[in-house]
Amino acid sequence: MTRHLITSALPYINGVKHLGNLIGSMLPSDLYARYLRARGEEVLFICATDEHGTPAELAAREKGQDVAEFCAEQHQVQADLGAAFDLSFDYFGRSSSPQNKELTQHFGRKLLDNGFIEPRVTRQVYSIDDGRFLPDRYVEGTCPHCDYDRARGDQCENCTRLLDPTDLLNPRSAVSGSTNLEVRESRHLFLLQSKLADEIRVWVNRHQDWPVLVSSIALKWLDEGLHDRGITRDLSWGVPVDQQGMEGKVYYVWFDAPIEYIAATKEWADEDPDNRDWKSWWYEAEDVRYVQVMAKDNVPFHTVTFPGTILGSREPWKMVDYIKGFNWLNYYGGKFSTSQKRGIFMSDAIELLPSDYWRYYLLANAPETSDASFTWDGFAGTVNKDLADILGNFVNRTLKFCSSKFGEQLPEGGAIGAAETALAEALQQRLTAYNTHMGDLQIRKAMQELRAIWALGNEYLTEAAPWTVFKTDPDAAAASLRTAINLIRIFAILSAPVIPNAAARMASTLGIELTATDWVDGDILEELQRLEAGHGFEIPDVLFRKISDDEVAAWEERFGGSA
Repeated sequence: MTRHLITSALPYINGVKHLGNLIGSMLPSDLYARYLRARGEEVLFICATDEHGTPAELAAREKGQDVAEFCAEQHQVQADLGAAFDLSFDYFGRSSSPQNKELTQHFGRKLLDNGFIEPRVTRQVYSIDDGRFLPDRYVEGTCPHCDYDRARGDQCENCTRLLDPTDLLNPRSAVSGSTNLEVRESRHLFLLQSKLADEIRVWVNRHQDWPVLVSSIALKWLDEGLHDRGITRDLSWGVPVDQQGMEGKVYYVWFDAPIEYIAATKEWADEDPDNRDWKSWWYEAEDVRYVQVMAKDNVPFHTVTFPGTILGSREPWKMVDYIKGFNWLNYYGGKFSTSQKRGIFMSDAIELLPSDYWRYYLLANAPETSDASFTWDGFAGTVNKDLADILGNFVNRTLKFCSSKFGEQLPEGGAIGAAETALAEALQQRLTAYNTHMGDLQIRKAMQELRAIWALGNEYLTEAAPWTVFKTDPDAAAASLRTAINLIRIFAILSAPVIPNAAARMASTLGIELTATDWVDGDILEELQRLEAGHGFEIPDVLFRKISDDEVAAWEERFGGSA
């Protein structure tokens, strides 16, 4: 059987992630992992904090902390928030781990031995006032391509073009703001991407099933020509370069960060070496299907740079089979901003509402084909209509009415008829589409089908009208209520990858537990009769509460809105 390896792009260590970060990688990869597990598949879901590089040093400096101490603290913050949002990582590692140091140095040596790394003397920005070389992200200035005045020395976050610090116009030190800069010579290692370009293109072209967003970015980079890329920096925080003449240098964060996918798997295995084998997932792993999930700004590094590292090693490491790329989720049409306190971040969101509210909204509005925009009105509208009115209302009114007329157990009487057969046929069509979209990682389409499946319950209940039929034909009312309660079980199973807590509550209300063998793959008409007469249930609290206009106004004021 195929084993499924899933990795989410690594969240950077310098602060709490916002909702755009969450939907851009971690949440959809969690959805896919949960879905595959629910189908009984073997899954390994890996993530980690990306801890090296300039921003970590700057963030630690701002807090007055040692960078290692800062990263350890922030790793725990991000791990706790991941758990709060029910992200089901099998392991959440750290790129500062000994395992990543070992593997990064291994790849560096292999690339050097194979002629894909060479040392070069480069011209680097030196800050006279700071008394140090300024690696890429320590230099800020105006992008020469789009005139964005806060571009970093490695990449412009506005137009996403890769840069060198010396490309920037009006450069300044990110450490002190000083413009008293000069260019000095420094010796560094370069990854010879130009020598690997043809191999990378052949590999990219083999993946015709990739989303257009992903393949177009990869081919654009290749068509523009791959330049040899410096992969070391004048920093103390990072993976040390273990090569003669490179003392005091560390590997560039974008060289070691993707290697952490492998290293985090080794971290996972090293915690239980008698029962876990990391290498079988990564080395000559022909039975593994590997899926990566990321936002579009990470795509170049995963379709060009990291594949170049793997290909250049000349070793049989597992390379990605499918990359799911996302556009950006913006906040009222503008970017989330930590410094400007604009937008909603994971720590704030989880204080306002439970994770399922956020999970469903973000997945239902995932920025797959274009950038999307978060608004509080849109969030409240989705929660109130889909979660409260469609799903929550169906569960509560079904169980409350059944309890009031028959007690807290599935009632006896009546039989399956034409209405139930029609319901089963409609449900089967929706379920087939839902499975297809989930398997293809078409997130929004999958959520549309899930919502339509929930709506089938309300449509059936409205047509069956047990509250009216009960007056003249209690047996017919009993049959429709048994069917509706069995629908709650089906809804719990199908919703579990999306809203795991609510799904567990629905199952608990019916006195059952969700397991991997529960997925609805059999005859739907039989599934609608799985729980039999006499099976007990409880009346739950409100599954999803509605969000009021006053709350929307208060949250807009607190977090920033259209104004």
